[in-house]
Amino acid sequence: MTTYKEIKGDVVETVASDPANPGAGDIWYNTTTGVLKGGEYLAAWSSGGNLPGAKRDGGLGSVGTQDAGLAFGGEPITSDTFEYNGTSWSPGGSMNTGGRSGGSFGPQTAAGTAGRNESVGSTPSTKYEEYNGTSWSEQNDLPTGKRDLAGAGTQTAAVVMGGATTVLVGTADDWDGSSWTAGGSLSTARRNNSGGGTQTAAITSGGVLSYGPPYPPGSNATEEYNGTSWTTGGNLNTGRGISGSSGTQTAFMQSGGDTTFVPSVLTTAAEHYDGTVWVTTASMATARAGFKGTGGTQTAGYVAGGYAPESAATEEFTAAPITRTFTTS
Repeated sequence: MTTYKEIKGDVVETVASDPANPGAGDIWYNTTTGVLKGGEYLAAWSSGGNLPGAKRDGGLGSVGTQDAGLAFGGEPITSDTFEYNGTSWSPGGSMNTGGRSGGSFGPQTAAGTAGRNESVGSTPSTKYEEYNGTSWSEQNDLPTGKRDLAGAGTQTAAVVMGGATTVLVGTADDWDGSSWTAGGSLSTARRNNSGGGTQTAAITSGGVLSYGPPYPPGSNATEEYNGTSWTTGGNLNTGRGISGSSGTQTAFMQSGGDTTFVPSVLTTAAEHYDGTVWVTTASMATARAGFKGTGGTQTAGYVAGGYAPESAATEEFTAAPITRTFTTS
């Protein structure tokens, strides 16, 4: 039988009072009350406002937060941008070069997206654009055109990783606000992976481990970046790609996605990562894939668009920490 120490890497902590904000999976012994307790999230998904147009096929960029989200590009190939206020979507400034499947990051008013397909079947693009809350502006290009990549960070300190050129790649590129430089390469090349965190504490998980058919099942691998090199993290319980993600390296979430690709097998599964292990949380209402980027935090995220089939729906995730007391019978 697996023990708590084997899972978490620690013995059960002893404390005089319960922690104010326990994490999911945390366990402690309260010496004052003489009881064993644990933390978990009371989690649920709810419907948000629909996108003005349905987006699909792994291409819809998504960044920001649950109350200040941004969605852009996607397939059918478009330069459309939409802003979310937690209730409804409204048009924003159009991208200079439309496309799908870029590596995206940042908040609603300071977002970035690098790489993309500018048309179905086109050579992956080197384009990099930034959004200021009103309009997009072109910045210095990526050294190599990529698509199906993931991103993390901000407009002044970002990293994009994985993806495809004309082959599957595991390279990463760092952005300092003015130029791109080569970063540490992933241990495992992948595309349609999820990303989050910061440039010096990034995370990527899941993805497709093949450039073309035949496709293996969706990856369950996680890797973490310290700004220089990548190390292996805990495995997802459900391997998948083209899925939603949100949060940081030590408080990350992955939701929905495609587990097999050809033919597609979509999942409603959502999981939380604490920097060590993945734990299953509340499932989405509708199985779907096709979103690209991050939206929100581990406890307050969203996904929008995707294919299930083609969808304009937005779902919002909310979780609150609660404490449970362990009893015997």
